[in-house]
Amino acid sequence: MKQTSILALLMAIFASHAAAQSTNSSTNTRLTAQEVIDRIQSHVGVPGQADTVDTFKAGDPTTPVTGIAVTMMATMDVLQRAVAAGDNLIITHEPTFYDHLDKADNLPLGEKDPVLAEKRVFIQKHHLVIWRFHDFWHMRNPDGIETGLIKVLGWEKYQDPTTPFLFSIPVTTVEGLSDFLKTKLVIGNIRVVGNRNMKVSRVALSPGASGAEREIAALELPAVQVLILGETREWETVEYVADAISEGKQKALIVLSHVPSEQAGMEEGTRWMKTFITEVPVEFVPTPDPFATGTALTR
Repeated sequence: MKQTSILALLMAIFASHAAAQSTNSSTNTRLTAQEVIDRIQSHVGVPGQADTVDTFKAGDPTTPVTGIAVTMMATMDVLQRAVAAGDNLIITHEPTFYDHLDKADNLPLGEKDPVLAEKRVFIQKHHLVIWRFHDFWHMRNPDGIETGLIKVLGWEKYQDPTTPFLFSIPVTTVEGLSDFLKTKLVIGNIRVVGNRNMKVSRVALSPGASGAEREIAALELPAVQVLILGETREWETVEYVADAISEGKQKALIVLSHVPSEQAGMEEGTRWMKTFITEVPVEFVPTPDPFATGTALTR
């Protein structure tokens, strides 16, 4: 064999060995799901909580992360799109398994429920890891969910400096405000309680499901004309507003539904995570609005 051929062979072997070492090194140094979550918790600026729903809901925390999908709710549709994109760590704001604590006990059939069972099989088949990011994101100062929503609405300049959930917006009607929200947040259907022609400028914002106590406390403020919220019970806040209107009080309620009211907040979370997680892709996977006409919820 000629000397040049021997040299070429040696160089090829060396290059192959170096590539293998590089691949092994990359695999060994890839962030695990636990390391990603530890980094998020170190950046969020909230002390550790003993009582929190922000825990792993599925999968092995030691799993190397190939990509991160951040979402409002880890529905099957979201999980399918995450897998298609090569993401195996799902960071969700709301529960995955139809219960606040992600326990199957509240389902009549428990773990034998066919919808739950198929979802678990899908998660296991694709080696997904799911972690909930709810309490810490809300407890952050400022609240991460509200920050994202306010940015999308462009209401930063209208926000009350001492009471962050209050806004003094340019005068409009209840119907005009409802149409604005529907367009900005891409909502299929919005429910309104109140006179749609009533002029309003003083608004309270309560995304998600904060509960009747907080919602009614906002409505009790004399200056608040309309409360915008995610979801609520009809026999609590809805009835309260209906009675206020019957009594001649200038009050109105706009119900966005839960997903679109907090969706922008998790998109904000995605932008925030990208500032300190650079080793793997971090992408926002929006949750379809289940009440929108034509929403793609099928496979």
